[in-house]
Amino acid sequence: MAESDAPFILELLNDPAFLRFIGDKGVRTLDDARRYIAEGPAASYTRFGFGLDVVRLQSDGTPIGICGFLKRDGLPEPEIGFAYLAPYCGHGYGYEAADACLSHAGTVLGLPRLLAITSPENAASIHLLEKLGFGFERFASVTSGQPEVKLFARALA
Repeated sequence: MAESDAPFILELLNDPAFLRFIGDKGVRTLDDARRYIAEGPAASYTRFGFGLDVVRLQSDGTPIGICGFLKRDGLPEPEIGFAYLAPYCGHGYGYEAADACLSHAGTVLGLPRLLAITSPENAASIHLLEKLGFGFERFASVTSGQPEVKLFARALA
């Protein structure tokens, strides 16, 4: 994810499904989107060696979503995360990108296990996580003052 992805990030982070299931990141302008990229995914790559990447259509490079890894202070292990614009949901892109990320996590990053969190009412994400081999472990409070989420895990080794 690069600064040039700011227009796409602005659109994605203000998508109704993103706001409902992931949350409002306060990104309202291109400058906000550039700051989100710099302080989020770019900083994660510097600090941990992984982060979120933009998922693009192979045919023409159109950005359709994000997928990759995050490390939250409230969780003991890295997690996989993803989000897609509504027109691209339900076409297998999420599975394809997440499956490639899982392979990368195990073979390149050497991670033994990954977590995933989702809103309890996000049926599409829950279905995708289960299809990817993640199992529900428990409800968890990841961010103080926020509702509990469903915590999933998958061994990679």
